[in-house]
Amino acid sequence: MQIFAGMSMTTMWSIAIVAFLVIEAATVGLASVWFAVGSAFAMITAMLGGNLILQIVVFIVVSAATLVFTRPLVKKYVNSKVEPTNADMIIGKECRVVETVDNIAGTGAVYVDGKTWTARSLNDEIIAEGELVKAQRIEGVKLIVSKKSEEA
Repeated sequence: MQIFAGMSMTTMWSIAIVAFLVIEAATVGLASVWFAVGSAFAMITAMLGGNLILQIVVFIVVSAATLVFTRPLVKKYVNSKVEPTNADMIIGKECRVVETVDNIAGTGAVYVDGKTWTARSLNDEIIAEGELVKAQRIEGVKLIVSKKSEEA
């Protein structure tokens, strides 16, 4: 490339560091900070006189090591908190079927906590109107329910 012909590798790695940090700043999650660290180590290798192959190897090894060793910690501490919504509070609750739940026919509704939800059955079983069911999970706007077990 003619544009970069007169630049030293130290300058090239400096540009890479800035580029990766700009990408990092522009994204919501951690996306390229590991490559910025790899670029910094490759720049140091260039300043110490290492050849291009050594610089590239240092960049790849440091970037990979940084990614492998820090990503699990970052995920654990940065994005560890899942915020439940109001809808999540109905999972596990008892619901009354107000329209027969039939996955094949695409019908079904249940009433829980003062609201009517479109419902589908967990095991593709037909659940008659008036039966009591248990809310298992939410998929999109549908409540997935199962027949309430008859326990003594």
